[in-house]
Amino acid sequence: MRAAEAGSRRSPQVARLRGSPYHGPLSALPEDLLTLAGAGRRPATTDTGDEGDDMTPIKQIQERHGIVGREDELATAIAVLGAGRHLLLEGPVGVGKTTVALAVCSHLGRDTVRVDGDDRYSESKLTGWFDPPLVLKQGYREDTFFAGPLVEAMRGGKVLFINELNRMPESVQNVLLPALDERLLQLPHIGEVRAAEGFQVVATQNPVEYVATGHLSEALRDRFEHLALDYQDAAEETAIVVAETGSDDADLVRAAVRLTRATRLHARFRKGASVRGAIATVAIAERLRGDGDGGVGAETLRRAAEAALTTRVDLRDDIDADFGVALDELFELVVERGEDPDVALAPAGPFPKA
Repeated sequence: MRAAEAGSRRSPQVARLRGSPYHGPLSALPEDLLTLAGAGRRPATTDTGDEGDDMTPIKQIQERHGIVGREDELATAIAVLGAGRHLLLEGPVGVGKTTVALAVCSHLGRDTVRVDGDDRYSESKLTGWFDPPLVLKQGYREDTFFAGPLVEAMRGGKVLFINELNRMPESVQNVLLPALDERLLQLPHIGEVRAAEGFQVVATQNPVEYVATGHLSEALRDRFEHLALDYQDAAEETAIVVAETGSDDADLVRAAVRLTRATRLHARFRKGASVRGAIATVAIAERLRGDGDGGVGAETLRRAAEAALTTRVDLRDDIDADFGVALDELFELVVERGEDPDVALAPAGPFPKA
């Protein structure tokens, strides 16, 4: 996900950073938003130009790719790829699976060949195909064969990055098995393709309850090491929203983050929104407000939230499936009563969510 193209006002202290949905070191936050993000005090500014070599690999990745948090996930991904294993990252939409995967590959100096999965993807598109006019003239030979991303990665010793692997048809997934297991592929008219040193597969997938996704076979899952990514905490999501939008409106950012997080906990929602919902809410609200110096009013915030969240949530079927009603209840909790949904909507139990 690219940074939100919302045209919102920018705080001079916050730099626009590439890579998403995690952006920017906490040192880039203004003091009031540092407090909102739970960061306590502003960390000392680091000159990454001269001191980059002294930073840990995790810090280097965070600085260079604008990633907030994710220390454990980054460390695990580095270890898996460093051990020469294949990696499967799994988590809800918008938690940064692609960002983490590509950032780690870049840090390790690995070239990647990207594939975006969908239910129409074919075996030949993954492995390669022969050009019919050339075949009529020259026959089946290497010169008439166009390598697909799998063969390109195998021959070049690269990382094959598959985004949303479990959206691919099972027949396409099965093509990966010999490449993952034995590092070879048998192609008609070409013969055996053996993977060069360095060939690995990194894939992402959304949970199976998402639309247009399916289960991976046990055989395919067994070839991967697994890394789960979940939603980040409120402090890190606040830092993400600030860096994405450049907003210096602490009240707006707080409300947008809390409204978005409430969709993951409220009883009316089957599936909540990711931090993208908060980013979009802030960006739209600031555009609706215009160039005025006043804060964003409740009506403007609601219009922005309705536009930003409607397409990013699913309501439960067994409850009145009216998004307007659900949003009204979220507003009563977050805006009118000023409550933190992580506390107010936390599941009951001996260990309440802090």
